[in-house]
Amino acid sequence: MTDEQRLQHDMLQAHEQEDLEALPALYLEAAHLRESQGALDAACFFYTHAYVYALDCGDGKIADKARAKLKSFGRDH
Repeated sequence: MTDEQRLQHDMLQAHEQEDLEALPALYLEAAHLRESQGALDAACFFYTHAYVYALDCGDGKIADKARAKLKSFGRDH
C-alpha cells in the first residue's frame, strides 16, 4: 500500500467512524501531499477541509496552518 493509498484509507475510515478529531490532521497531510505533487487546486481543496474540520473540533494549531497556506495561495476569501 502506498502512502497515498494509506492516507485515503485512513480518511475514509475516519469519516465512517465519525472520528472528527482525526480528520484535520489527515486532510492537512493530504494537502501537503498534493502540494508536493504540484496539484495546487487539489491541495487547496484539502487545506480548506483541514481548516473547517480543525475549527469544528477546536484544533487551533491545524486551523492556523491550513489558513496560512490558503492565504499564501490567495484563497482565504
